Amino acid sequence: MLKSRYLLCLLVILCTIPTVYGQQRPIGVFDSGTGGLTVLEAMLSLDAFNNKTGVQKPDGIPDFTGEYFHYLADQANMPYGNYASEGKTLFLKEQILRCMSFLSTDTTFAIRKKETFAYYPKLTAKMIVVACNTATAYALPDIKRAVGGGVPVVGVIDAGCKAALAYQQKQRGTIGVFATVGTVASDGYPKTLQRMATAAGVASLSIVSQGGYGLAESIDRDWSFLADQVTKVRAEYKGPSLTNNQYRIDTALATVYGFSRAGNSLLCEYDEKGNCTEMQLNDPVNYVRYHLVSLLEKMKRESYQEPLNTLILGCTHYPYMRDTISLVLKELYNYQEDNVYRYRKVLAENVCLIDPAVETAKEAYVALRQLSNAQEINTKKQKSSIVDAFFIAVPNLDLPEIKIQPDGWFTYAYKYGRQEGSGKNFVRFVPFDAQNIAPATYERFKRALPLSYEKIIRVGLFSQNR
Repeated sequence: MLKSRYLLCLLVILCTIPTVYGQQRPIGVFDSGTGGLTVLEAMLSLDAFNNKTGVQKPDGIPDFTGEYFHYLADQANMPYGNYASEGKTLFLKEQILRCMSFLSTDTTFAIRKKETFAYYPKLTAKMIVVACNTATAYALPDIKRAVGGGVPVVGVIDAGCKAALAYQQKQRGTIGVFATVGTVASDGYPKTLQRMATAAGVASLSIVSQGGYGLAESIDRDWSFLADQVTKVRAEYKGPSLTNNQYRIDTALATVYGFSRAGNSLLCEYDEKGNCTEMQLNDPVNYVRYHLVSLLEKMKRESYQEPLNTLILGCTHYPYMRDTISLVLKELYNYQEDNVYRYRKVLAENVCLIDPAVETAKEAYVALRQLSNAQEINTKKQKSSIVDAFFIAVPNLDLPEIKIQPDGWFTYAYKYGRQEGSGKNFVRFVPFDAQNIAPATYERFKRALPLSYEKIIRVGLFSQNR
């Protein structure tokens, strides 16, 4: 019933759009998964400008009042961060540009109707916010060329770097870049930080990077990295473990990690003597613990002279874990062995966590004003004539070759084994619903992203039992 009401509402709106098409085009917000909703939340809550004059001064009115949004999560192809290590960055770009085509053209989206799909039209985005660090790092110039000069495109890396440098001018230390493996491999943040520092006359920076392999995936409940129902180690797991040669859990650091053992958060396989012979992480909290310890151990090995005092959350999923990251950093700052603090030489007591979302929202607002296309719609008209939309990419099961894992998404081998240039449509773009996003994820939206969650609820794309 909710889906039917939504479609009726959408079709009525689309029929009336042509007379005010320029004003009522949506802002497209794109991410590899649901992490980009942190950027949308920052946009919805932003009050940094006077809406009449454009001067950067709050006026008590949310800056994006009167705008509406089309959000797209390329969930089927995520995590983007692993394409670089698999040698598939060209394929990644190809999939990103397909998503851009969906947002930036008058095309259709799909809704399942029993055994087939029905297709419905959607509008062209008037600007696009690339709320994905990996997509920004590898494809931002390609995206801008693909959508054309008339559609502003805003990425997230510059915004995070500006905020980090602003803090460094107050308190010098080492800047940490905590991002996906792909974003780290691109070297996008260090290059941008150095470029901006040089332009601002800032002396050379101390920078350390940590690829958070598996963290974003665990937050989005990717079967290869987290499975809610499992109680023992499994062959399909791809995350850090005792036997993962690249991301090995160091048993010598067992007490330092401080892994949570609640429920099935940490899975172990034991030999006949009771020794853990294999260990797998099954909770985002434990992924955070593993990677922060790995980051500080790297700084110790490489003898960093300035302690970490700034940490860029270089993946839009990571702000969901902000409180956990802050807590673990405090624990590690106070961690002692034989009355000696293990990390005090490389870790400051207070670490500024940089979420690029707010600065990205500010850049998006400036770009929107420059576009001279900001909507002038009063509240009454907004409620009756505007609809937001939330889309997600799901596997296109019409392709017989597709390999699916138990949670309904591509297997790891199939996902990263595909080749660019095939011309195949590996995914369909469909609305958010209770099948393609886990209930626990919706609960996270409700707690952490109330404004975005309200919009998702208002659209009415949940199943009837929600």
